Amino acid sequence: MAIYARLTPVIVVTGFLGSGKTTLLNHMLRHPSLADAAVLVNEFGAVGLDHFLVEAMDENTVLLESGCLCCTIRGDLKDAIIDLNSRRARGEIPPYRRLIVETTGLADPAPILFTLSADTVLKHHYRLGAVITTVDGVNGLRQLKRHPESVKQATVADRIVLTKPDIADAGTLARLRAKLTRLNRSADRIAAVNGEVDVPRVLRADVYDARTKGAEVRRWLADEAEKTAEDDHAYDHKHDVSRHDEHIHSFTLSFEGALDWTAFGIWLTMLLHTHGEKVLRVKGILNVAGTDAPVVVNGVQHVVHPPIHLRAWPGDDRRSHIVFIVDDLPREAIERSLAAFNSIAAEAA
Repeated sequence: MAIYARLTPVIVVTGFLGSGKTTLLNHMLRHPSLADAAVLVNEFGAVGLDHFLVEAMDENTVLLESGCLCCTIRGDLKDAIIDLNSRRARGEIPPYRRLIVETTGLADPAPILFTLSADTVLKHHYRLGAVITTVDGVNGLRQLKRHPESVKQATVADRIVLTKPDIADAGTLARLRAKLTRLNRSADRIAAVNGEVDVPRVLRADVYDARTKGAEVRRWLADEAEKTAEDDHAYDHKHDVSRHDEHIHSFTLSFEGALDWTAFGIWLTMLLHTHGEKVLRVKGILNVAGTDAPVVVNGVQHVVHPPIHLRAWPGDDRRSHIVFIVDDLPREAIERSLAAFNSIAAEAA
């Protein structure tokens, strides 16, 4: 786990066309928190970097005033990351301790996340840090109805940055927030006006960073336990369900008592092997038999990241909580299969 934590974290910034992704990235690149970062973007011109460049190192790479390195993606993302890593190893570019990847507005982020987590070359140098998704406060509802990419972008997010809230209709904004809560309850939702946002808060979603993992898990649990104002005043979404997201939903399974770690690991591996395309995200905190402190699990589709062992429980609740975001996979089927494995483990004990 310590070795995994030392890998360079990759922060994926995604969002549908016109959702303010570029404006957000432009604002973030000015922040001193990213002085030790490298950024892969599709085009320099689209991000509007000219007014705070320090120097052009070559046709694909510029150094910013903040110290951040910015490179354009030429061709395949994997090749761009490998090339950047090789240049870092040779000392041709300033060293960077985290990498930010901006996707195109029409990108389904799931294949990108899978590549980062499973590619045999990349996984020896990089790990997934967090997914930041911008959602348009004015047009987000229409985009979620019409474009499956926007639904995927929202469901895999660790942070959802809601843009243009100052010019959005209040009723539309409330319905959008309710839909986002239904799609991805565990994501932290942050409002941004003209890209202005709390950059440290946006960046601290990394549960493998010792400085932030406890706080991030506490936020998961708070989101799972707390009924938000959107839920209390939820609209009848049966009349607002799109053809793209009617099968995507999130839910939390909670269990009393300790879980058998071996049985749980076999179960989760089999679940993702069989239904990985339908399990968009899974993350949770587990009460594992034989340990006093909890274990945190985190996965994206077919890939499960190494477990995190916290030093202590973040609160008084000692139950296991597992958050699922799934696409056309019944909650009952997951509950039954896990219950069967737990029953087998209990009989064998």
